[in-house]
Amino acid sequence: METQDLSPADKELIATGTLADHAIQAHPNAFYAALRHGDPVHFDPKLESWLITRHEDILFVQSDPMTFSVNKGYHTQQARGMQAEFQEILRTEGGGYFPDAIMSDPPYHTRIRKLMENAFTAHRVKELEPRITTAVRELLESVADKGSADAVKEIAVPLTIRVIVEQLGLDHGMEEQISRWSVAVTAQIGRMQNREQMMENARQICDLQHYIIGKMKEREANRGEDMISDMVHAELPNPDGTTDKLTFEEAVSLVRATLIAGNDTTATAIGNLFYLITTRDGFADLLKEVVEDDRKLTRFVEELLRIEPPVRALSRMATKEVVVGGTTIPEGAHLLLVYASGNDDETVFPDPRKFDLDRPNIARHVAFGGGSHRCVGLALARMEVKVMAREIVRHLDNIKLAIPVEDIRYVPTVATRTIESLPITFTRRQT
Repeated sequence: METQDLSPADKELIATGTLADHAIQAHPNAFYAALRHGDPVHFDPKLESWLITRHEDILFVQSDPMTFSVNKGYHTQQARGMQAEFQEILRTEGGGYFPDAIMSDPPYHTRIRKLMENAFTAHRVKELEPRITTAVRELLESVADKGSADAVKEIAVPLTIRVIVEQLGLDHGMEEQISRWSVAVTAQIGRMQNREQMMENARQICDLQHYIIGKMKEREANRGEDMISDMVHAELPNPDGTTDKLTFEEAVSLVRATLIAGNDTTATAIGNLFYLITTRDGFADLLKEVVEDDRKLTRFVEELLRIEPPVRALSRMATKEVVVGGTTIPEGAHLLLVYASGNDDETVFPDPRKFDLDRPNIARHVAFGGGSHRCVGLALARMEVKVMAREIVRHLDNIKLAIPVEDIRYVPTVATRTIESLPITFTRRQT
């Protein structure tokens, strides 16, 4: 790729930078921009992956799930370098190794998604809004008079865990356990764990699976009004008059995926909301301006997801030699679709670092992926972020960062851009 129009600094960044670098993970936008302009389909030797950084190339890859396999991309990278040992621990100590059924390719993925969508119907999600609103209000009320809190650990994470626990029909008071399980599962695709960490994470996942299996067996015997029941008892009619159901192994993997993805990425998005409120000039005032206008608040959430997407990148594998963005990628190569870079692509979103509610293409962001693998829980995630944004304005005021911005730390992973801790101060909103 020709780089003669790049600055020396950008050329150096492309030559020496890597998404495996924790400093770049924390502040990646300059790296993304250099790649988009100079090497948009870039081989990162530290990750042994091709980084797909332009919006149009991400859409191209997503449009062809047979050439760019999610199944192979995800499962060959899981516990990279330690996969056999990881799987054996789950088989011997965790009730079995259950491959993530949703991280699959058509036509199998088409069947799995249809069965899973029973748990995420528009009607079910719409019915949740009053309950989510109550949960958010109770949480913000619990901290409003304290004057300070950790926006990630005391607000974002407890809320999203509470919501997904209620929807799945799990036990309350499990925030600490579910947080540990979320970290352990995410670490398997984050590419940053060593063997000792992998073994500890694998045993956390064993605990998670035993817990899920117990709840599923309860729902098999006594169906409830929850997502686990929906998945355990989901049926699709076949042309021959029979019905198709999820296998027990498939259901375990989908409940596990729903629990982790349903809280982890949404908590990251809410953490990002507080981050922008406390670090971006005029952001809190803009939120106050739009909060009572449902249409504007919806656009506000979309622009938040574009400018600070919770998912950084997800995997694919090339099933044959293929050209992407003018670059030939060999068969068997691993790719990372860098959604955060696609959302920053100035050829699609002019002045991408500007928070602009008037963008005519505001919904073209790829924060939820796309194609056949567009996030199945996106409506629930949007609602949680929207309700939190609305209720922040109604309950808290004068929200400020309690630490220097340069002291903010991020979870070391290529999969998400998650703030570890975000101490803030505030006052109760006077009505």
